[in-house]
Amino acid sequence: MKGLKEAKKYAKAFLDTVGIENAPQALAEVNIINDLMVKSKEFKNLLVSPQFTLEEKEKIIKLLATKIKLSDKVLKFIMHLSDIGLIIYLSDIIRIATNLFLEKKKRAKALVLTPIEIGKDYEEKLITSLKKLTDRDVDIEYKVDPSLLGGVQIKVGSTIYDTSIKGQLRLLKNELIKG
Repeated sequence: MKGLKEAKKYAKAFLDTVGIENAPQALAEVNIINDLMVKSKEFKNLLVSPQFTLEEKEKIIKLLATKIKLSDKVLKFIMHLSDIGLIIYLSDIIRIATNLFLEKKKRAKALVLTPIEIGKDYEEKLITSLKKLTDRDVDIEYKVDPSLLGGVQIKVGSTIYDTSIKGQLRLLKNELIKG
């Protein structure tokens, strides 16, 4: 619980520091660091572990920053999180900061799961429907999930719209179990 509270605080501070107009680029840069932490246990340990001095961490992070062209503000943010031991919450900070950014820009992000690739005509109808439903412009990320069997599953924020066959079968199963 404390971690989530801290993540919210630092997500807001991050957006205030980089500014709304620079937020998409800054979020992309922070995502690179987060991806590196996920892929490399050694890198994550370097950032998280108190065994490494601040100078050692700073040296590695600055070297990495020049290789991947991190902005100064993102570099300072990552070093600060590492220094105070909150870098472990970076993925939560990114998620919260992204949601805050989209909220300020009157946008929403939707994840659409489909069993097959969808066509452009259906995509445009879906965007129009989601815009009416959310009263916001919608950025859509598509993923193919063959286990859905048919229909779609849409996640907008914490709301899930499930018209998939798999979802309908799950509802039917629950109804049968209830009696």
